[in-house]
Parts: sequence; structure tokens; C-alpha cells
Amino acid sequence: MSKHHIGYAALLAAAFSFNITTASAADEKPADKAPASKDAASDTAFPAYMIEGIPDSAEAYYAPDSKHLIAQVRDKDALKTSMGTDGALTYIYSDDGKEIWRVNDHGQDGCSFFFPDNKHVVFTSTRDNMDLPIGNWSDQNNYPQGAELYVSDLKGGNIKRLTNNKYYEAEVAVSPDGKWIVFGRQIDGNMDLWVMKSDGTGEKQITFTKDWQEGAPFFTPDSEHIVFRAWRNSEYGKIKPTPMTFFSIKRDGSDWKRHTYDRGMNWHPFPAPDGKHFAIIKAVGPTDWEVFIDDISTGESKRLTFKGGFNGMAHFSPDGKKLVWSRSTGPGFMSGIRTFVMDVSSMKLGPENYVKFDPKWGEAMQPDEADKDLKKKAETAPVKAGG
Repeated sequence: MSKHHIGYAALLAAAFSFNITTASAADEKPADKAPASKDAASDTAFPAYMIEGIPDSAEAYYAPDSKHLIAQVRDKDALKTSMGTDGALTYIYSDDGKEIWRVNDHGQDGCSFFFPDNKHVVFTSTRDNMDLPIGNWSDQNNYPQGAELYVSDLKGGNIKRLTNNKYYEAEVAVSPDGKWIVFGRQIDGNMDLWVMKSDGTGEKQITFTKDWQEGAPFFTPDSEHIVFRAWRNSEYGKIKPTPMTFFSIKRDGSDWKRHTYDRGMNWHPFPAPDGKHFAIIKAVGPTDWEVFIDDISTGESKRLTFKGGFNGMAHFSPDGKKLVWSRSTGPGFMSGIRTFVMDVSSMKLGPENYVKFDPKWGEAMQPDEADKDLKKKAETAPVKAGG
């Protein structure tokens, strides 16, 4: 893995080596590719550009205004990574590169998200646990313990800490109605999904698995369903990159469904505002991760990037007109990670074309034999306080 590490949550097991089983569509070529402007990214299905004037950054998510982004940006004031490079802190910047400011000023940050009121953000940081081992955001066996969740205003003021247990808590997102927060929590090396109210109360664990490691959860437009990816701990580091499955689950932990069935990497599914399309990252070559858009209702998949190297963590703007993603621009597979924007307005993915989540989509998740008693045990062993 490249030593140019970016401190964002879970750049996953799949990065550990690249002698991989590739996904289908590896030989697909862009069809009817729109002409690109002089500053556009090459090898994209639609016009795209790199945001200029922004340092290396990753995992950018749009604000409700479909203009500003929140992301982890490499910063000399952050704690150094375990490899001695600059860590990352949370920033907000505009997608034209004309505005940028820092939200958090110390520790190391992992992931972040806007509230729909466009006045508050939630982010993961080690800012209050800087004495703990630094860890590695990209290695599930060494996630930074003491990565806690915080809410602040857009400028980083009025910070409120939501968790206090010194576990790894990250991969956080807010529901479109602003009432709920979903996140991943790792306890004793096991990762599950949790939901709480937006004020930090009412924590509830919604997945209970021993082998499956769930992460990258995002709410669908109805605020009732959550989509996420999971890999098996038993395959972690043994199959390269780690096979990942696209799942959905209701906010209360019921109706867990599976939506991909291959042995490839189906990473970071993110719903478009139309409710039935999802950006997803697939490996199509040994060092070639690309952005696709999948239709959950039909299974149809369209490839959006054709660059090669690292393309990841794609996200749609709330108006459905833009897709933002992270791309490597340096010589290494994950070096020089920068933020790119693609014009997907012609795909008509906006909320005006919203389709309600259909319970017929996907197949019911079949729990492992070892998972059957986990929920009962977890409910009798509440999360400890960190102190």
C-alpha cells in the first residue's frame, strides 16, 4: 500500500494488495462520452474536473446546497500517521475551489457529514484521545481507538461530543430528515452498525455479526433504510482485495437485504436522490478501482470512470446533478488523492424522480450460525463508558 496515507475512515482491507479477482465489465468502454473541457478529467463517462487549490483530500460529501463539500484534508497540524506522514483534519470547501476553511484543528479525523439544515456537521476525530495509539484508519486490525463522534457548526464552533467510550467510531452519516445518525463501532475487533438520534441519545445497535464486518453506512432518501458494505473477517487479507457485498437494512435493524452476489469488491454504495441508483466502487484490474452506478431495481450497472488506479468514495449532490469522488493523482496507487466532480445531470437522478424503496429489492440476509445469539448477548452487555 502507498505510504501516502490519507486519514479517512476505512480505506479498507482491499488496499492491502492487488493480485485480485476482477469484477465484470472490465473491458467496458465509455459510450457517447461527452466532450471534456480543457481542465476536465479524462476517461470519464461525463464531463468532470479536479477541484483546484485544495490540498490532498478524500471522502468528500456534499452539503444540502449541492455546492460545498466536507472532507478530510491533509494538514500539518494533525497528528502524524503511524507512517510519519501528515494526518488529516476536517475541512469544508466549495466545489469550485474558491472557498475553504478548517472545521477541526487537532487530533486526526476520519469521516464527516452535513446535517440537512446546512448549519451543522458531524465528524470523527481522535481530538480528545491523542494519548492513545495512533492506529491506522485503513487497517481493521489497527483502527484508531478513541476515534469519537462530534457535532459542530460549519466553522467548527459549539462542538458537542456524542460518544465517550474510547472505541473506534467512524463511517458516520446523517439521515435526510436530520433526525438520525448512523455509524460503525468496533468493539473487541468486531465492527457493527449503530443508530442514534441526532442529539446523541438513544443509541441502538442494529447489526450483530461475528464474521461480517459492516461499514460505510448511508441513509436512503426515505430516512428509513440504510445501505452499507460488509466484508468477512475470515477473508480479510486472504483474498485480495477483500470481497465486499452491498446490503441494505431498515433503521430499526429489521429487513436486512443483500443486493450483490458476486465475489468482487462492491465498496461504498451511496444512494442517488432518485432512491434507486447507487454509486459503487468496483475493482476491474489489479490496481484499477473504478466508479460505477448501479440500478438496485434492475441490477443494471454503468461504468463512470475509466482512468485506472484508485477511484473511490463516490457521492451524489442532493440535487442529483453532480457526483464527487476521490482519485489518485500521484505515482502510487493511493498517492496524491484529490477530489473530482462529474456532471451527471443528464442521468436525471434528482429528487424529482424519486422512487420509493421497494421491499422486493434484494434477497433476505441469511445469518451465520455463530450470529444467532449475538443480539441477546449484546443487549445484556451495554457499552462501557471510557472515563
